[in-house]
Amino acid sequence: MKKLLARLRPGRPALDPRSLHLPAPAPLDDRPLASQRLVVVDLETSGLNLQRDHLLAIGAVVIEDGAIDLSQQFECTLRQPGHRAGPSTLIHGIAPSAVAAGREPDEALLDFMTFVGDSPLLAFHAPFDQHMLERALRETLGYRLSHPFLDAAVLAPLLCPEAPAYRGLDEWLGHFRLQASERHHASADALATAELALILFSKARRQGLDSLAELQRRAQSWRRRQLAPSL
Repeated sequence: MKKLLARLRPGRPALDPRSLHLPAPAPLDDRPLASQRLVVVDLETSGLNLQRDHLLAIGAVVIEDGAIDLSQQFECTLRQPGHRAGPSTLIHGIAPSAVAAGREPDEALLDFMTFVGDSPLLAFHAPFDQHMLERALRETLGYRLSHPFLDAAVLAPLLCPEAPAYRGLDEWLGHFRLQASERHHASADALATAELALILFSKARRQGLDSLAELQRRAQSWRRRQLAPSL
């Protein structure tokens, strides 16, 4: 591991992603939801600019065999040289000193992808997390992320059409009377999203949707309808 990470440090030649020895992602399939392993992830970043801002913290928890497995959790802060406090610091509370004391990004990201394994990922407003994680992995490890991502922000209105037109995680947590121990903290938000996901999976099964593959197909169809111009 130390030799591998040494080759990833700035100024070293690009590393062939195949030498990272990470498992290939498994495609979404039609196994029952209760038999799946799913990694629920939340990221904290220096801002919302997809090209300029950088990854500060990763929090993740695993849903496996139909329950949240608290023995499988991931949490880390990434060291980002030159990071300064900005408007986002007031939201996530990660001080520049904590970032300066964080783990090297290559080490943290390699550990995270080892934790993920071949499992699919789920996040709330997943496109943002997916893009920021993809970019960090590509720039730091030369690794192309191809794991499927499910979006709880799409699954919730899809499976709960009777609910108001909520957009944020706080609104959906309030709707189901869930409480996050701390908001805008990567690990706490990942756990809250996982609790929301279990409720959504229960609703999905009652609607005859009992696989990640079918949920993703329905979610993509729902999203296309929402983006289609009204006549």
